[in-house]
Amino acid sequence: MFSLNERLQADTRPVTDLGLCRVLLMNNRLWPWLILVPMREGAVEIHRLADEDQAALMREIVQASHVIERLFVPDKMNVGALGNMVPQLHIHVIGRTRGDPAWPGPVWGSGHAEPYEAAEAEALVERLSEAFRNR
Repeated sequence: MFSLNERLQADTRPVTDLGLCRVLLMNNRLWPWLILVPMREGAVEIHRLADEDQAALMREIVQASHVIERLFVPDKMNVGALGNMVPQLHIHVIGRTRGDPAWPGPVWGSGHAEPYEAAEAEALVERLSEAFRNR
């Protein structure tokens, strides 16, 4: 049985489910920022996933990166799995552009956050969902 960490639930909006991961939109409009959460109860570390899940995770990270590149045309993709604040395994896939509020540093701990307006988030979730369906 898969359940999403409460903090991830509070900070994101669901986009779609892939073969392994639930795709979430981070509620910060400053960056195109997706979070992939493998739907495996108790998953904490990538290296502890079954081999086939590790391979699926990499394919889904690549898929999410392509979606962000196609919709937002960033200068650089940042992909990371930190897990220091939220132990549930989750991977951040973030499109970065030169001159964004945290460039060239990391987005984490930058102090920059701006939540989406409800209608804006809904429209973006629909665009992202469609992009994943048409990938």
